[in-house]
Amino acid sequence: MPTQEPTFRRIVNEISEKIRSGELTPGTKLPSTSELADMYDTSTGTVYRALSLLHDRDLIIGQPGRGTYVADHSGK
Repeated sequence: MPTQEPTFRRIVNEISEKIRSGELTPGTKLPSTSELADMYDTSTGTVYRALSLLHDRDLIIGQPGRGTYVADHSGK
């Protein structure tokens, strides 16, 4: 019997795919942590874990006091 994918991994995979497909373009602001928690029916801790992985993969950047955005790699 297959096990269900952990929620943090589902968040990472869905946001990563939206970035790859162009649905989320560089500079796009992501929903807040609490909004993402509501969207995925999970805790903010789980969302933080997912966002941390996305940040480690250089897919998103956090701007303190402003939010989290899709990273722009066009200048690299």
